[in-house]
Amino acid sequence: MNNQKKQTGQDKIYAMITDRIIEELEKGTVPWRMPWNGYIKGFPQNFTSKKNYRGVNIFTLKLAMRSTPYWITFNQAKQLKGSIKKGEKGYPVVFWKFLEKKDKDTGEKKNVPLLKYYTVFNLDQCEGIELPEFDQPETRKFTPIEQAEKIITDMPNKPTINHNEPRAFYRPAADMVNMPKKELFLSDAEYYSTMFHELGHSTGHASRLNRESEAKNHMFGSADYSREELIAEITASFLCAESEIENETIENSAAYIAGWLSKLKDDKKLLVQAAGKAQKAADYILDRKFENNN
Repeated sequence: MNNQKKQTGQDKIYAMITDRIIEELEKGTVPWRMPWNGYIKGFPQNFTSKKNYRGVNIFTLKLAMRSTPYWITFNQAKQLKGSIKKGEKGYPVVFWKFLEKKDKDTGEKKNVPLLKYYTVFNLDQCEGIELPEFDQPETRKFTPIEQAEKIITDMPNKPTINHNEPRAFYRPAADMVNMPKKELFLSDAEYYSTMFHELGHSTGHASRLNRESEAKNHMFGSADYSREELIAEITASFLCAESEIENETIENSAAYIAGWLSKLKDDKKLLVQAAGKAQKAADYILDRKFENNN
């Protein structure tokens, strides 16, 4: 008796996309870029002192992908009769200066560097503080892609979807996907590819495929985290194929996948294993029956 699973037409599509990703990986990693205009123009600035942040803080605060250039400490927000929104997490800002110290043995004075850090919040994480005008990121006209829109609309038991922050993420505790505004994306196809990635993450929720129970370590960069990123991105590639937009997104997807594979020692077997779980995720989003095997 042949126990091998019979390959359906849908399986062949998934296999074809997996093979295309592997083909792109074998060409070498192309630089993956964030496919939306999310950077605020100018330097991050402390809202109270009006001073620009310097050094590494410029990069860390810009990479936080918040929607304003203004940052503030908890106490500064309180002094302005404002508050930090419930559940918001701050970002560390580092600074250093030289302190003059006297050597106990020789009496010689030395300048010793002192490194400290404190926590700041973006003004979009605050309530009760009036936001001044600032240069907004560039936008473009967004044209919906009917097939991709239908996939999102028809997903069963889908998470809440918001377009509040210029960041793309899935928050399991709230079962919520946040996306940048559609007009910020560099192309319509990249909006849907990014949305599909986050919906792929959402299928791991306990109310869906429950991949959360399989992961022992949810820390960024861990093996479990990296595998989940592979699953989400391959899910996005499958759904892009369903929407007939994979040709516009495959290189970015392959580069993103390559980055996570490098953390897993570039083991292509892991890609195939992740593709199996991604197939289940895509089938769930498309409301298709799937075999519950690994």
